[in-house]
Amino acid sequence: MSSARSHGPDEHPTELAELAAGRVEYRFERRGPNTVVVFYGGHMRAGLSLGEEVFAEAGCSVLVPSRPGYGRTPVSTGGSAAGFADVTAALCAHLGITEVAAAVGVSGGGPTAVAMAALHPALVWRLLLQCAVGPLPWPDRRIRLGAQIVFAPRAERVSWALVHSLMRYAPDAGLRMLLRDLTLLPVRDAVAGLRPEDRARLIPLFSRMRSGRGFSRDLKELATTGDLAGHAGQVSQPALVIATRQDAAVRFAHAQALAGALPHAELLESRADSHLIWFGRDWPLIAEQIHAFLTDGPSRTSQQR
Repeated sequence: MSSARSHGPDEHPTELAELAAGRVEYRFERRGPNTVVVFYGGHMRAGLSLGEEVFAEAGCSVLVPSRPGYGRTPVSTGGSAAGFADVTAALCAHLGITEVAAAVGVSGGGPTAVAMAALHPALVWRLLLQCAVGPLPWPDRRIRLGAQIVFAPRAERVSWALVHSLMRYAPDAGLRMLLRDLTLLPVRDAVAGLRPEDRARLIPLFSRMRSGRGFSRDLKELATTGDLAGHAGQVSQPALVIATRQDAAVRFAHAQALAGALPHAELLESRADSHLIWFGRDWPLIAEQIHAFLTDGPSRTSQQR
């Protein structure tokens, strides 16, 4: 059973599937025979997209489920990263997807992508991690304490209403506020480094983000890294790990830890100014590496771990 839902002009339509493990919201954009499954991190849901053009250019279909607590996926669906990896495998079966060209983990969605590759090796061919949380404590104490207040279930609607209002009436202030926790550079430098086309993409995206109950759940689940470390060691597929040293949200050490824990991983360093690697000046080169990885396996020119 599934139901469709339309959204505003800056959001993609999504479907709702009722599976044995619970309800899950998803978006499935069909293009070619190869499908990538994208697990986004905090404040993102299936109706939003970021950096997916590289998959479209590779001719891949894209399946994006909303992780537990985000969008219309209840917190109870799947529970842990491993549990939601199983839910996503069931969703693939529901949609007739028998092979996944890559499980893609973005930021806080990284542990779910790793779990899916580890637990469903017959389904998943490759693992692609972008600024992903690794087997290290996350987030740091300062960010955790602030997030527990700002994104608590009773406060997150008000917090995001403020963000959305800033994006509409004072976008520079809104960008500075949000990028402050995403970059190790002075935030004014990070904002100044955004091109007009970057701003044109970021402002609508930030204007649509919500945390629901998902981010509070992430803070609790991702505080422990034992399961992620165990799953990483079980991944037999080739993996490509992409991150930047200027990331304040998920430090570069996470990427290094992932590249060290995954048996067949390569680490590709982005030169982006912040967690948002898709807006780095070297993103076109990184996109080429991703395209090669999806079609040929790990690239020969990426940085060896």
